[in-house]
Amino acid sequence: MEDLLRVGVISSTHGIRGEVKVFPTTDDVNRFKKLKKVLLDTGKEKLALEVENVKFFKQFAILKFKGIDNINDIEKYKGKDLLVTRDQAVPLEKDEFFICDLIDCVGYTENGTEVGKLTEVMQTGANDVFVFKRANGKEVLVPYIDQCVTAVDIEKKKIELHLLDGMMTD
Repeated sequence: MEDLLRVGVISSTHGIRGEVKVFPTTDDVNRFKKLKKVLLDTGKEKLALEVENVKFFKQFAILKFKGIDNINDIEKYKGKDLLVTRDQAVPLEKDEFFICDLIDCVGYTENGTEVGKLTEVMQTGANDVFVFKRANGKEVLVPYIDQCVTAVDIEKKKIELHLLDGMMTD
């Protein structure tokens, strides 16, 4: 399991005083209100930053970090990830999972037939869709609904599926 979870991506600067617009990659944008510290993944290292102020604009969170007071100090980090440690993550409800924990799980039908490896979770408006890559390179799309995803075992990296007619073609 991943120890660091991405909560957002710095999309651009905001003003000249070191604030940044952050595109949230978390389900709950309001989680930024409670966030005290983040790790900035520069590509070479992970910088620990203390969140000084948070406000919101459209779909973005506007963050101000302690000690970064100038646009020139933060501009170079556009496009970089903001991470939190797993213990800072939002608590999960029953049958909720972090996407990073689901990736690379193997899907099986209820009779034990391997469907493929989970490579992506598409977030649609109605429900998430699991994308399994088969050994032949084809993809199987499975909606994350009780009728189709019957069990998830993160520890064993295994997902049990009930495939409806036409979901898996050869």
